[in-house]
Amino acid sequence: MSLPQIFALSAVEIVGDVAFKTFANHGGAIYLGIGIGTYVIMMGLLIVALQNSSILIVNNGWDAINGILESLFAYFVLGERLEHYSQYLGIAFIMLGMYLLKIPWTKDKPFIMPSLF
Repeated sequence: MSLPQIFALSAVEIVGDVAFKTFANHGGAIYLGIGIGTYVIMMGLLIVALQNSSILIVNNGWDAINGILESLFAYFVLGERLEHYSQYLGIAFIMLGMYLLKIPWTKDKPFIMPSLF
């Protein structure tokens, strides 16, 4: 697993989350389709990230990057704000946690498609 893989997982999840939110609030088969499609893509990206890695590191890295990226998206694109300054401190602690996880920028071993049987 590497940071670019985690960023890709999070970026795809943001697209899916926004599509599902739009579907939930306004309907539309296209939004439902986009949401489902992005979650199918996420399954593939997750398989790649998990190969030769730990669920603990992948899951915590994904949660952290996703929290940071979705917070930035919600703040700058959707105009959402947190209620207390201490909540922004919580986001800073998430960033510190990412540093402490020490996720590498490159993957040690190339991805090898697993056998289905």
